[in-house]
Amino acid sequence: MKADVVLDAKGLSSPMPVIKTRKAIDSIQPGQILKIISTDPETKSDISVLLDRLGHELLQTKEEGGITEFFIKKLH
Repeated sequence: MKADVVLDAKGLSSPMPVIKTRKAIDSIQPGQILKIISTDPETKSDISVLLDRLGHELLQTKEEGGITEFFIKKLH
């Protein structure tokens, strides 16, 4: 999946990946896709809560070798 913006949050622990994700979402246009790369296992649940609150769409999650990638589409 192609992302318009990539946020590398590897090595950051909660809540920093989600704080940086929120700022990145605010900086992109509706319809664009944000890719977040994280090594913190807490990020999966934190991203879910954030997207429920903000109303954006989680398109895909990929996990491999302790790294999780999230693809988020900004809806509004």
